[in-house]
Amino acid sequence: MRNNASSAGWLIPAFGMTQMIGWGALFYAYGVLMGPMQTALHTSKPVIVGAFSLALLVSGFLSTLAGAIIDRFGGRILMGAGSALAALLLALLSHVDSVTELYLVWAGIGVAMSATLYQPAFAVLTQTFGSEYRRAITLVTLFGGFASTVSWPLTQFLLGKCGWRDTWMIYAIANLLLCLPLHALLPVFRQDHGARAAAETATKATLATVLREPRFYLVTGAITLNALVFSAMSLHLISILQARGVSPAHAAAIGALVGPMQVLGRVLETTIGKKATSRQVGLIAIWLLPLALALLLAPSEWLLVYGVFAAMYGIGNGVMTIVRGTLPAELYGRETYGAISGAMATPVLIAIAAGPFAASLVYSLTGGYAGTILVLIGIALLGAILFICVANHSPLADNLPVLKKVEP
Repeated sequence: MRNNASSAGWLIPAFGMTQMIGWGALFYAYGVLMGPMQTALHTSKPVIVGAFSLALLVSGFLSTLAGAIIDRFGGRILMGAGSALAALLLALLSHVDSVTELYLVWAGIGVAMSATLYQPAFAVLTQTFGSEYRRAITLVTLFGGFASTVSWPLTQFLLGKCGWRDTWMIYAIANLLLCLPLHALLPVFRQDHGARAAAETATKATLATVLREPRFYLVTGAITLNALVFSAMSLHLISILQARGVSPAHAAAIGALVGPMQVLGRVLETTIGKKATSRQVGLIAIWLLPLALALLLAPSEWLLVYGVFAAMYGIGNGVMTIVRGTLPAELYGRETYGAISGAMATPVLIAIAAGPFAASLVYSLTGGYAGTILVLIGIALLGAILFICVANHSPLADNLPVLKKVEP
């Protein structure tokens, strides 16, 4: 039996806070601080960006292992240790004096990411809330959607007041004093001895069965291509808008719309879309991306069209974050969610790490952003087409082995 969801409502605001802090400190803050760090370390921008990409790659490769640990032991130990590790490494980041030290610290931060961000949090929520897992995941992502909105101006303020080294130290303290205690209070997860032995066998059989199923690779390919394009656009959006002839002020305003639109998308998912399946919601959201990108080919004076682009792009991204969290449980059941969702997350996180570089390469090969937009539209279309194949099949969850988890 699972932990009682009715007594675990506090997990949603708790995870909301830890996800805002975690994403803000481990993901978004670097975009503000890498400039002064580049100057202090006397290195180039590609080298600085490479350290962050290394963290995402490490996180991706460890996501399956992290999910399997939560399947067996729950999230308390893993997420608590991840918060402690994040605090330690952010403190060390404030003292780096060489590129070698920078890369070693960010490799370690990748380990902390795999143990603390959305993927492990979704696994704990799925494990704890049972059939209400989708609503719980959606509510937590509503908090997480404000991470960039809070982190970017806060980091800029701290940078101006304290410098980049003390800013990292402040984020380290936040992880230590806020995230660690909350993760240490996660529900204890226990199995009786008979169920544990059966669970180990069933987990291996279930994951092996899923990895032999062609549809697993269709859905993973679809969300990976989708994530690749979103990641590429996250770094290049303002440059693309300006290359299309949009003024810097208007480009900044269009970019600023994306964050609130992501939150709006998640609100729509939990209200209008709450009775639809994750596959149905995902089918709409994933097609918003290529349609939105096509609007970037409009003349620069059509600012309303670019506003519609920001809305479609942001809503699609916001909803797809939820779909990536809920689809594994809908397709394959909740009992081995951690391992299966982790296996899906590995190529997605690798794509997120590679997206900005891939877009830069396409820019060089095509001679400008016009060609880059067309290539990104093609990739997004391929992802959307692959998702159609997923949406047209029934879930296999009822045919997979069922694990029994015992409430403490």
